[in-house]
Order: sequence, then C-alpha cells, then structure tokens
Amino acid sequence: MANIATREAYGSALAEFGDDQRIVVLDADLSKSTKTETFKKKYPERFFNMGIAEGNMMAVAAGLSTCGKIVFASTFAVFAAERACEQVRNSICYPGLNVKIGATHAGISVGEDGASHQAVEDIAIMRSLANMVVLSPSDAVETRHAVKAAIEHDGPVYLRLGRLGVPAIYDESSFKFQLGKGITVSDGNDVTIIATGLMVHTAIEARQLLSAEGINARVLDIHTIKPIDKDIIINAAKETGAIVTAEEHNIIGGLGSAVAEVLVQNYPVPVRMAGMNDTFGRSGKP
Repeated sequence: MANIATREAYGSALAEFGDDQRIVVLDADLSKSTKTETFKKKYPERFFNMGIAEGNMMAVAAGLSTCGKIVFASTFAVFAAERACEQVRNSICYPGLNVKIGATHAGISVGEDGASHQAVEDIAIMRSLANMVVLSPSDAVETRHAVKAAIEHDGPVYLRLGRLGVPAIYDESSFKFQLGKGITVSDGNDVTIIATGLMVHTAIEARQLLSAEGINARVLDIHTIKPIDKDIIINAAKETGAIVTAEEHNIIGGLGSAVAEVLVQNYPVPVRMAGMNDTFGRSGKP
C-alpha cells in the first residue's frame, strides 16, 4: 500500500462523516494543505474559509458550537496550538465547548518548512488545558477512527496530524479504537517502547533491530495522549522493567513527560525519552 499522510486521512474522514448535518468545517486559508478541501467539495454550504486569522477562527468555532454544531477548526499545528492558544483556552476549553481542532503539519516532518512551522510544543500546550482531549493517530486507519471518536465525544478535542505519508500499521477490517486506551502493537518482555503519531512505525522498526540483538521489545501506541491510558503504561513497567518513549515533539511536556508522570506516581522504572532535546527544528528533508 502507498504511504498515506494522516492529514489526508483526516480530510477523507471529514467528507465520509459529513452527512451529519451538525458538522461544520472551518479553515484558516490552508484547505489544500490540511485536506479539508475534500469536505469543502462535498459539503460547500458547511465549509468556511476564515482567512489567515486563526484566533478569530477559534472564536467563531466556539460560537457555532453553542448553536448545536460539531465544529472542526483546521490549520497547521503551530498556528492552532500556539498562535490561537488564548482563544482555544478561554473560548473553547474554559466553557468546554464542542469544538475539534484539526492540527496538521505537526512535528519536524514538515521538513523544508523549517522551525517556524515545525510544532514541537503543541502536545505540551494542549494537554495542559483543562477539558481538552489530545489525539495523535499513527496511520490513516487510526486517523479515521480518531475523527469518528472526536465527533462522538462531547467537548474540545485536539487532533495532531502530520504532513508526511506514513505506512499502514492497522487493518481497517479488524481495527478497534477506544478513546483513552492505548494499543499493544507488539508484545515483548525486555523493554517497552511507547510511541505516538508517526513514531509508532519507527518504534516497530526499532523493535526489529532490537530483536536481531536478542532484545524482545514491546511496542505501545498511545494515540490518546490525554486522557492517557495509565493501566497499559503501568502494566508495561511491571512486566518489562524499563520504558523508552518516542515522539516527534520536545521531550519537555510531551508524551515522555506524560508517561513519566504516570510512572513516578505509580510504579517508577528507568525511562529514556527520544524526541527533540529542548531545541527548535531546522529546514531539511523530513
């Protein structure tokens, strides 16, 4: 199968579930990049280009949600989580409104766009906001289910999506998604690799390399960073004794921090974090 970016799966999912008349999609003049144009072509009467005014878009999304709409506000992650943070906090999270934020081009895999467009702080920001659910799917199949879960959840949701095409991990015919519950991709008893987003596939590759060295690694996919699945993390710590986290994000405040918070309060084991080491990205190949 061809690699499919989670942003592409996001656009397809919006169009698929768009027959629900409550769904409205807003975009900050990036619909070709965020792939919300797929929804726009099918349901033009419920799509609105808000222009390069992300804070205003979040405020409009909040207002529409008070009229019974399920609103998806879409733009690049660096703009959704950082430029519009105050509106997300005060207009969406504080009143707990039913707004979903489709944040594409997250992490450093946006490549040549460089540090200004590489959101490596967004998980830390969004998971710190009360009432916010944070989802970070790893492939196209999981993205479709994450969008469906976001629609069914009553309240704010942040969907972290990537620009880069990623290999398929899951089979649609057998895949099950539950908000707040991690997935054991591969079992193992020597160490656990906990990953999110496109790093899940990288974790699978790392497991194969470790296997050649006689190390049996467990791989967990934490698609819901908030609320995080404490049980699967604690069980992994008890059964494998050591944890490695992998994320396309600053190691401060991201998945690694979330996992460490769970373990230090429940079952401390050695933890190593793979991610951006408190630095900005740079322009280059993904």
